[in-house]
Amino acid sequence: MDGSFAASMTADAEPHDTPMAIGNDERRMHVRAYNYWASLLNGRDFPSIEDLDGRDVSDFADHSLLLDFTAGADNPATSFIGAAIRAECEIGDEVRTLSDVPPRSLLSRLTDHWLQIVANRAPIGFEAEFTNQRGHEICYRGILMPFSSDGESIDFIYGVINWKDAPSQQRPSPVLTLVEEDAILDLTDPLDGEEELVEVPVPAADAGLADRLSAARETVEVLKAADGRSRAALYRALSLAYDFAVASQRVPDDYADLLDDAGIKAQARAPMTPIVKLVFGADYDKARLTEFAAALAHAERCAIDFEGFLPFIESFPGGLKGLVAAERTARRPEPRADNRADQARIRLRATSAKSLSALAGNDEFTLVLVRRDATGKVEPVCAVPDLSLLEKAFRKLG
Repeated sequence: MDGSFAASMTADAEPHDTPMAIGNDERRMHVRAYNYWASLLNGRDFPSIEDLDGRDVSDFADHSLLLDFTAGADNPATSFIGAAIRAECEIGDEVRTLSDVPPRSLLSRLTDHWLQIVANRAPIGFEAEFTNQRGHEICYRGILMPFSSDGESIDFIYGVINWKDAPSQQRPSPVLTLVEEDAILDLTDPLDGEEELVEVPVPAADAGLADRLSAARETVEVLKAADGRSRAALYRALSLAYDFAVASQRVPDDYADLLDDAGIKAQARAPMTPIVKLVFGADYDKARLTEFAAALAHAERCAIDFEGFLPFIESFPGGLKGLVAAERTARRPEPRADNRADQARIRLRATSAKSLSALAGNDEFTLVLVRRDATGKVEPVCAVPDLSLLEKAFRKLG
């Protein structure tokens, strides 16, 4: 996959002669990168590496990096390095693995965080300042995001970084932020910090379904006016959305009418998705809508009572992030037993030993599987025909 990704990058991205300045749009390059990553999740813990398409990230391709761990986690391959990063770091094709990355280069600042990705299994955003190999003060910000080839293990990491020469008087402190299933609006959690008091509507106990929807929507307007940065308004909106969902089950015909009026379809497999679309708007950020629906679904899974969502989310470890992670874990199917490896061992134990000359064939290199018997004798039993495994062996040995 990494080869096709690199090919599409090369074909579609035009290299920059000099690094781009971090202006208002470029400053949020990492935000666009995260939104793209989140759009590929589709309810999974990590996007599939097969879904990463260079044509979709062409606007920040020159500022990106792809690490490949399939040949081993000790020294991942640098499957792709963008042209702008190569120019800034003054590197060429000699950088093929993580160990080849020059220690005082901007690229090293991007790759230094990869262990946190593996440990925390979540994207990481960061910003800081350092002196590069030419003695220039560089102010940079970026993000690393995990990808998977099997849906469980992290065997690829995609990173995006942007930078500019830092004014001598500017000395920002390093910032490292775990994203953990929440959208990045900046390098810090937009809902952290002190809260302003917000006035939100409170529907009457006997309010009808339409009135409950109206109250929830008014709270969303408060949230939008705060540029999405009010935790109180967000949690209150989600609480009203949950109460609306509970109430809709009591009057399904009224709920169906509201969906029909809004042009939203009911979803049997994801019943909370139409709820959050009604409350927040169908044109709201899709990644956020997915997270909101997951949080409401987990509350329902936990049998939270009517008007019980607000204390539930406020006391839940990690708040919204924790709810989303818990629901995704609960949805994850149990791994199916795969006994093919056991069957192969049984067959190979019964297989007669072969000579190396018989297994080698006419190729220059052959990957051969050997067996140790009960007496300790080692003998070849078969050649491994999968050429991709041979290539992985070459990379591991290299």
